Amino acid sequence: MPRFFYIARDRKGNKVTGTEESVNQDEAVNKIQAKDLILVNIIPAQPEDKSPVQSDLLIKGRVAPKHSRVTSADLTLFCRQLATLLGAGVTILRSLDVISLQVTSKRLYQTIRELEKHMESGLSLHEAVAKYPEVFSELWVNLVESGEASGNLAMVLSRLASYLERDAAFKKKIISALIYPLILMFAGLGALIFMTVKIIPTFAQIFSGFNIELPLLTKILLGVSVFIRKYWLVIILLSGSGLWFFRKYTSTKEGKRAFQSFLFNLPVFGEFFRVLAIERFTSEMSTLVESGVPILYSLEISERSVNNVVLGEIIRKVKEDVRDGKPLGQSLERGVFFDPMVVQMVNIGEEIGELSNMFKRLNAFYQEYLETFLTRFTSIFEPAMLVFMGAVIGIMVIGLFLPIFEISQIGGK
Repeated sequence: MPRFFYIARDRKGNKVTGTEESVNQDEAVNKIQAKDLILVNIIPAQPEDKSPVQSDLLIKGRVAPKHSRVTSADLTLFCRQLATLLGAGVTILRSLDVISLQVTSKRLYQTIRELEKHMESGLSLHEAVAKYPEVFSELWVNLVESGEASGNLAMVLSRLASYLERDAAFKKKIISALIYPLILMFAGLGALIFMTVKIIPTFAQIFSGFNIELPLLTKILLGVSVFIRKYWLVIILLSGSGLWFFRKYTSTKEGKRAFQSFLFNLPVFGEFFRVLAIERFTSEMSTLVESGVPILYSLEISERSVNNVVLGEIIRKVKEDVRDGKPLGQSLERGVFFDPMVVQMVNIGEEIGELSNMFKRLNAFYQEYLETFLTRFTSIFEPAMLVFMGAVIGIMVIGLFLPIFEISQIGGK
């Protein structure tokens, strides 16, 4: 009877190795899992004994890679596939092998192959993915660790996949809502530049043939046109340098804090950016708490992954309060960042033991709020932009035609 060498973990996370005799690999997996072990790897002792899945994969071959980077869509699909395969009872290594032949990202393919090698050497999945922070976020690592420790890795990965899918869908809605205003803004800017560098110089040549005193508005327009056409390279270099220094400054912790504080204090839009940060926080907390991650650990993960220095510092203070024994809802009352509704719903969630559901409801509320805000913004932005562009172009046209009116009056006399 064929023998299989396996590496597994017990419920306490300790590494267990051994051999199992079975008719095939699937039966060996069932026997190992019946021992209340979490299988990490299983290798046939006889190389010629290939599993049906491996044989099918060798026949089908690998999907041709389409790009080299790892996108959020690649990671979401990888997580969903891994959750599905593990839920069907397929071992982690066989699941990774199956998925690696289907990914369209060259870098993700290489990463999955390296994950297999690390796990074959005895590492757990969370230890392996932790070696690739540029691909897998801390949320990934900590949720996978939680799933392995609880023995519910498939369920935790399924929740992570759902979180990634919701997050990606929400980002698409925001981007879609902003595309039209951005197109309208750049089109208007292009029209202004065209008039400045092409139309105004033509009128300037016409005016130079008449010995008249130009109106102030016309002089300003001609001066702006001359300045832009003469110093366009300097303007581009200064703009590029300014953008570079801005990005350099905002890449530091102090710069991020100052810029994010500025965004939060903007009139009208400050509320949008604040709610956007809260939406991210509630989304992550609902996934972490639902996956069985302790509150303190969830807050620590959120602090590092919300990608907002101001909110991260608030979460750190909240975490310290919770560590000192204060309820989470009471700790969130610190400052004025979180709405009273958040505090009240978290308090209720703690009292009735439904904290993850409360975070999920808060997340749904804030997502709806942001979508409504963007819908209203785009509906207001279009006419406002048209009025603004009409006013600017109207002023330019008036400035260009004022001298023509004066010339016509002189000619009439």
